[in-house]
Amino acid sequence: MGLFDDVLKDSETLFKDELALDFEYQPKLLKFREDEQFQIASSIKPMFQKHNGKNVLIIGKPGIGKTVATKHILTEIEQETNDIIPIYVNCWQKDTPFKIILSICESIGYRFTQNKNTDELLTEISRILNKRSSVIVLDEIDKIQDHQILYSFLEDLYRKSIVLITNNKDFLSALDQRILSRLIPETIEFNPYSKEETYEILKHRSSLAFYPNVLSEDALKLIADKSFEMKDVRTGLFLLRESGTIAEQKLKKKIDLEDSEKAIEKLVDFKIKNSSLLAEDQNKVLDLIKENTGKTTKEIHQIIEPSISYRTFFRKLKDLEEASLISLTEENKGEGKKTIVNFGSVKKLDEFN
Repeated sequence: MGLFDDVLKDSETLFKDELALDFEYQPKLLKFREDEQFQIASSIKPMFQKHNGKNVLIIGKPGIGKTVATKHILTEIEQETNDIIPIYVNCWQKDTPFKIILSICESIGYRFTQNKNTDELLTEISRILNKRSSVIVLDEIDKIQDHQILYSFLEDLYRKSIVLITNNKDFLSALDQRILSRLIPETIEFNPYSKEETYEILKHRSSLAFYPNVLSEDALKLIADKSFEMKDVRTGLFLLRESGTIAEQKLKKKIDLEDSEKAIEKLVDFKIKNSSLLAEDQNKVLDLIKENTGKTTKEIHQIIEPSISYRTFFRKLKDLEEASLISLTEENKGEGKKTIVNFGSVKKLDEFN
């Protein structure tokens, strides 16, 4: 054996398909969500006979397969029939009726959007969608600023199934009774993966991402344990990618326990949601926090006052905290209770996932 046989050469890589570690990647086999997918599909099936579908509310914590499972259903619809139009909108960024409508226009190829307002565009997409059936998935539905768009969909679309995805179990209680009485959704709850399921999911993804025998069992087990501890498979995907990158930087042909330990240290910089997905005003608040991390909520709000009320500002902070982009910590010191804002925190990641 040569002294440099275990050194990665210039043209070599540990990654067979790095895209398999992306959060949005859809593996052909979606493990441990078969029951939930069957429930979603059952609500949509009537539309294959040109009947109205059922509406669905999907609830569960981040990083446990809600979005991927639902997108699998949309892909299957696309492959099975041209009579049902599948549409997906993430309301984290498309958080107003106008943005949602524009996103749908883009999905269905309607380009004549210039100089048209929300109602005019809604009329146009309703005309197009009502020629067939439609499944409209609104992910992170709790982030929209105006629920009226739901009423419009429920009233204006004929054969449809509205699928709402949220982390907030109490979302329905925030809806107007007129919307709720028309929506009447089937509720499907996604429970967190067990420790064994987390391990099997990450093992499967690593087999797609890395060449055979690259990832050591010790490294995989540590990553799976950490992902289970944080109740978010996306954490495990991040750690797999980071471990591979660390090993490559060391010119190693195998990812070992030391590489996964180094990757875990980098969780302090890990953000579950990429800030590029945020709405413009949320990004402004996030940038402000980056520059003023460690200050109180009131101190940071004073910098942008009066452009945004304190109540609205605090709501945006809670959204950023839920997305694991910042952490909020209450402190009791002499002058009373204060809330300290910090940019990113491992400590908070496992509290909110």
